[in-house]
Amino acid sequence: MRAILLATALLALAPPVMAQSRDDVIAAPVLRAQVSVSGELVRIGDLIDNAGAAGTIAVYRAPDLGTTGSLPTAQVVATLRAHQVIGVDTRDLAEISVTRLARTLGAKDIGLQVSRAIEHRGGLGDAVNLSLTFDTDPQDIRLDSTNSGSLQPVAARLDPRNGRFDVSLEIANDGAAPTRLRFTGTAIETAEAAVLTRNVDRNEILKASDITMERRPKAEVGNDNAMRDGAIGLQARRSLRAGQPLKTADLAKPDLVTRDQSVTLTYESAGIYLTIRAKALENGAEGDVVSVLNLQSKRTVTGTVTGRNQVSVSGLMPRTPVADSSATPATMGSIDPPAQVAVAANAN
Repeated sequence: MRAILLATALLALAPPVMAQSRDDVIAAPVLRAQVSVSGELVRIGDLIDNAGAAGTIAVYRAPDLGTTGSLPTAQVVATLRAHQVIGVDTRDLAEISVTRLARTLGAKDIGLQVSRAIEHRGGLGDAVNLSLTFDTDPQDIRLDSTNSGSLQPVAARLDPRNGRFDVSLEIANDGAAPTRLRFTGTAIETAEAAVLTRNVDRNEILKASDITMERRPKAEVGNDNAMRDGAIGLQARRSLRAGQPLKTADLAKPDLVTRDQSVTLTYESAGIYLTIRAKALENGAEGDVVSVLNLQSKRTVTGTVTGRNQVSVSGLMPRTPVADSSATPATMGSIDPPAQVAVAANAN
């Protein structure tokens, strides 16, 4: 703690205090170990109890706002004796501490009040979605403790072309003129965005660790922004960079069927269920219609992707009825599956 210097000018200007008579003495003055003051000056009445008529005499400059200083007891006693205050009970204190009371305005609170002053102006949204850049960083501001009123905006201007703001805030004082604070800077509206934590290749499936949520300028995010929970498990349509906000157009359902890979082709019709190996001729996600090559008949058919390496063709009816119960199952459409294909006849 820094020492508080004796204000010698104050001693020179202070009127002398007449010695107290025996009849005036009610109680001996007692030194206080800790002193708190709200103004710039420390008075005798702040330092001791039972100061009497000398209580209003200023003897020291107070520390800076919100700080604490120390005074050696011997120095305080000498100062009091100079003002005819004698017989002080020091309680064997070596020093006393003096704290200058202050009101602290946090930078976060200042930013919130400025945001509220300009929200919904010039096309901006709610205050909680605004990001402010001050011309001078407000940090934490300390004011005299007499500034007891609430922090209120009294004037606000915003240029919608560049987001420049000019806001004045005011605090009411106890019995004094209000304190006004002015802040200028730039405001932009932000939005939650799903951002990649690493580079992602085309067709790669996104995992939870690949995505984080950040606030980004709304103009950068746009109206097509993807949310993290919805993006996990989807496939990148193209190569994407780390730090890039994800858009719904960047993502697709993952391919369950991949071009040139082997798939199981299922034929379904009334009373008949057939499966055969085939080769996919294109990629496809669940529900997509893709072309596949029947490896036995060498014919190309289209079907719907129903699962991992699963394609279904439904609604095909036999082209020629079966005349002999011992004959090979009827060919379906133009597929002509071979005799070794698995056949399951459903009893209807």
